[in-house]
Order: sequence, then C-alpha cells, then structure tokens
Amino acid sequence: QVQLVESGGGLVQAGGSLRLSCAASGRTFSVYAMGWFRQAPGKEREVVAAISAGGGLINYADSAKGRFTISRDNAKNTVYLQVNSLKPEDTAVYYCAAGRSGISRQPGEYDYWGQGTQVTVSS
Repeated sequence: QVQLVESGGGLVQAGGSLRLSCAASGRTFSVYAMGWFRQAPGKEREVVAAISAGGGLINYADSAKGRFTISRDNAKNTVYLQVNSLKPEDTAVYYCAAGRSGISRQPGEYDYWGQGTQVTVSS
C-alpha cells in the first residue's frame, strides 16, 4: 500500500511558476514509476509527465515539454513537478500516481493516487 500526498498548488499569474511535491508513504517508493496527471473541469484526466522507478526514463505530454520538469528523490520518497511559464489553460487539479507497471502515460497503469492539488492560473 502506498499513500500519496500532493502539495504546492495555488493561485499564480500567467507566466509564473510553482513546484508541486508528492510525498509517498512506505519503504517501497523506489520500485514505483510515478506520474503527474491533471484534470480540468469537464475534461478527462490527462498525463503531464511520468518518470521511471529509477528516474532514468522521463516522458512529457506535448503541452508540458519545455515548461515542466519532473524529478524524484527516492531517499525522500518524493516526486516533484516544477511548472514554469504557466498559462491559464494549465488550470486544473494536479494528481500524482504510483504504478508497478513501469513508466506510462495511461492513468489505468497506475495503482495509487493522491487527493490532488489545485493549480489556478489567472490571466
């Protein structure tokens, strides 16, 4: 069992930055691939970025490339998402997820989810 708790969301002006964190419980964090997803009102949940268990493989959604950076610290059981140059269309609830199936862009491949953190970008 893995419990995930996101933090770092908030209200920011367009062009601003945030650093989202996801802290995981348990001693097996390093075996899980991690993903960041987001869901805006009325839209489906979509991948933002994903990172393999060891951190050697990273995958970004096209909308995130060049602006977002995913990283992880297995010693701290934490995965991060640095989000820069934010746009109003980035407004959503951001979720982290953990999965044993390896790095994936598909929500169904992840076993555990956090409760989400709201990111709101004003124009």
